[in-house]
Amino acid sequence: MRIEIDDKSGFCFGVVRAITEAERALADGATVYSLGDIVHNRIEVQRLERAGLHTVAHGDMERLGGRRLFIRAHGEPPSTFARAAELGIDVIDATCPVVARLQRRVKQAHERMRAAGGQVVILGKRGHAEVAGLAGQVADPTIVVEGEEDLRLIDFARPIYFLSQTTQSIALFERLSGEMRRRAADPSHVVIEDTICRQVSNREQHLAEFARRFDTVVFVCGRKSSNGKVLFEVCRAANPATRQIEEPAELDPAWFRGAASVGICGATSTPKWLMRQVADAIRDRYSEDNKPTELPLRNR
Repeated sequence: MRIEIDDKSGFCFGVVRAITEAERALADGATVYSLGDIVHNRIEVQRLERAGLHTVAHGDMERLGGRRLFIRAHGEPPSTFARAAELGIDVIDATCPVVARLQRRVKQAHERMRAAGGQVVILGKRGHAEVAGLAGQVADPTIVVEGEEDLRLIDFARPIYFLSQTTQSIALFERLSGEMRRRAADPSHVVIEDTICRQVSNREQHLAEFARRFDTVVFVCGRKSSNGKVLFEVCRAANPATRQIEEPAELDPAWFRGAASVGICGATSTPKWLMRQVADAIRDRYSEDNKPTELPLRNR
């Protein structure tokens, strides 16, 4: 059995930066509190918790005065930073630069639509931390759409400014953009700004090509990862024999019966070390002689 790990899968720049910042803060042995999971991968979160990172919610901020609070790559609205300042919390801001730039664009979009009597629309997952941070940049309401069925929330008689969560599908964004222009009373009043992170979106075509090369594909990602859901579906569309797991314990021997080749890949929130663990488990349990393809040094 040939086992290969996709060399382009794993943490994106923003997550690498956040993990590095967290490890630097934890190096002195003091506790750091992360506002929400630092990354949507339970196994990586558990690794950092063992090093002293504690995950908390917004409701816990009241008891964190004088302590260190970590803002993850997804970012937060200004109200979170203001509340931390009021409570005397030391903030470590690891907002991804791509997300921070999008937050500024959302504020600019609202300024433009406020003057034109229009509305700001974001393609994103409701309740996702990045989307909450984007919508919370201004007091004005922001319309969040997840698919075509949500376009009913838009007033097509008014101007529209359409942006996207950084990890959304380009194909979906383009499809909704076209539909908005088609439905708009005046298509020239529909502003489309593609704010999808290309380090994430460019993986779609690569992963589709990667998945086609194998008898079986194992996609490794956390259950909470929005990016993971998108990329898993890309792999499964290219190769129906694609399975999703969160850790090696979920591997099923039936997936590998008769398979001469296995591809292992993951989301932007999946650590390389975890994909290597999955490859080792497959080799140890289901392949007697072959080893997984050698990889570059661990990408954290």
